[in-house]
Amino acid sequence: MIVWINGAFGAGKTTTARELIELIPNSTLFDPEVIGGALGRLLPPKHLAEVGDFQDLPIWRRLVIDTAAAMLAELGGTLVVPMTLLRQEYRDEIFGGLAARRIPVRHVLLAPAETILRERIAGRDVPRDLPDGEMRVRQWSYDHIEPYKSALASWLTADAYPIDTGALTPYDTALRIAEAVGSGAVPACDIVQTPEPTAETVAAGVLLFDEQDRVLLVDPTYKAGWEFPGGVVERGEAPARAGMREVAEETGIRLDDVPALLVVDWEPPAPPGFGGLRLLFDGGRLDSADAGRLLLPGPELRDWRFVSEAEAAELLPPVRYQRLRRALRARERGKAMYLEAGVPVG
Repeated sequence: MIVWINGAFGAGKTTTARELIELIPNSTLFDPEVIGGALGRLLPPKHLAEVGDFQDLPIWRRLVIDTAAAMLAELGGTLVVPMTLLRQEYRDEIFGGLAARRIPVRHVLLAPAETILRERIAGRDVPRDLPDGEMRVRQWSYDHIEPYKSALASWLTADAYPIDTGALTPYDTALRIAEAVGSGAVPACDIVQTPEPTAETVAAGVLLFDEQDRVLLVDPTYKAGWEFPGGVVERGEAPARAGMREVAEETGIRLDDVPALLVVDWEPPAPPGFGGLRLLFDGGRLDSADAGRLLLPGPELRDWRFVSEAEAAELLPPVRYQRLRRALRARERGKAMYLEAGVPVG
């Protein structure tokens, strides 16, 4: 398993992690900062200059998942990971990727009061030989207090097991974590385990509409970005039936009729993904009573909303939005459309 120690920059995550590996048998420290440092040497400076933080690099998030999985495969036991995660979509991507590898994550939050956090940041050592060390070490931590507070108010406290470290030493904090993990007080993150594909897949999505003809989007807990209800078609399963099954599992809505096909889109492979066929079906219009019965199983979906096409453009990743646009045009014309990489063919 993984014990992920989260918290603001300067909260004492790394020092606590070093104490914790002495308390949890067969545990190893994995600091993702090392991957960020390596990318600073591997990637072109121009590419690095386009992001403000190495966490914004998709390659960093993929490497964190892959490295953690590889270390556990090599060493077994427990991996202790001290790393600040303030963006919920990055948490979803990383924890979801680990869940797909059947690796449970215990998420712990170090949460000292802001006054204590600022005192600790002010007292942090800055290496004398580090260029712009004051700016890169101390000011960086100060600048991320507000994003931390925003994450705390919106999602972080509900997702992680908080520990007020204001009056605790790193050892005392580590002892609290070890006891909480050992007793089960820190449960594994409640996130769906979707196996990663090993070849091309067929996925079926279903578009459901409200009485204003807005389309239903859902927010999965296990990956970044909004999506349509649906999922991967299982072996021996008809795609339309797979879409109906996924709608029932994700939202509690059971469709009486087999939905009509709107779009078949061939998604080309883009490593590490394998691509495959992506189908969208028209699940029809829900009346207000049906919409009021929408349910969201906790492990799989966090939120849902009906949106206009313009609003969908703000929520969906570009490739999904293009697929939605084509599906809406096909619905208007009453004729299914064949796409390749989101572009109509034929």
